[in-house]
This record gives sequence, C-alpha cells and structure tokens, in this order.
Amino acid sequence: MRLRICRDLAADPEAVWSDVCRIDTHVEWMADAVSIAFRTAQREGVGTEFTCLTRLGPLRTTDVMRVTEWEAPSVLGIEHRGAVRGRGRFTLRATPGGTRFCWEEELRFPWWLGGPLGARVARPLLRRVWSKNLERLASRVSGR
Repeated sequence: MRLRICRDLAADPEAVWSDVCRIDTHVEWMADAVSIAFRTAQREGVGTEFTCLTRLGPLRTTDVMRVTEWEAPSVLGIEHRGAVRGRGRFTLRATPGGTRFCWEEELRFPWWLGGPLGARVARPLLRRVWSKNLERLASRVSGR
C-alpha cells in the first residue's frame, strides 16, 4: 500500500523540523501513535531505533522503526521493521508561505491484518487519520 499526503504549514522548514526531529513528541500530534520507546541511546539521526505502539480503531500493533534518512531540515526517513513492514518519509520544502510537508508511506500488512486486502481497506482510514495528524502538526508549528 502506498500513501502520500501533503499539507502547507505556516512555518519555515527549520521551525517545522525542530518539532518533527523530536521523535518522542510525535505522539502529541499523531493520533494513531500511543507511545514511543527508544531502543537505542541515540535519539536522532540515521540509526536511531524505537518502538511505537500504534492504534487504529480496535487494532493495535507495536511498530519497530529505524531512522534511515536524516537530512535536516528537509528529510526524515523511517524503515518499519515490525509486523507492518515498509518505509515512510517526511519531506519538508520551503514555500513562500512556509513549508510544504509531505508524508509518504509504502507499507506491507501481515496476513493477520488481512495482507493486501487489509491494506486496501485501511488505506482510506489511514489517509483520514494522517490528514488529521497533519492538521495537528500545522496547529503546533503555526503557534510558534
């Protein structure tokens, strides 16, 4: 399943990055992220590993993640290594009004979450949840 959502944010890329690069605060703007626990002493940069308890409706999974890209203030890439596998990426690009923030994911669901059929069913729900997550992020960064 591939999904890409973009939103314009009323803050410059450095201000947005200063929020997004603090991985442990993602639970404050991502409704589907319940908790984050680091698996490495490292908290930022390529090689950082963490688990994220993720909840989508009645479904819960612990997502194991590893940072694969870290190009401040423009790219943060993640590899999903838990039950749900794949890659995710945040990209930030300066615009006249602030920042164009894009969230891209390519995910493979395990059989017990319905595999490809589960992904097809989850896609519109994830689009809705992640769009609202970006609304919350926009509120956070525009208030600074």
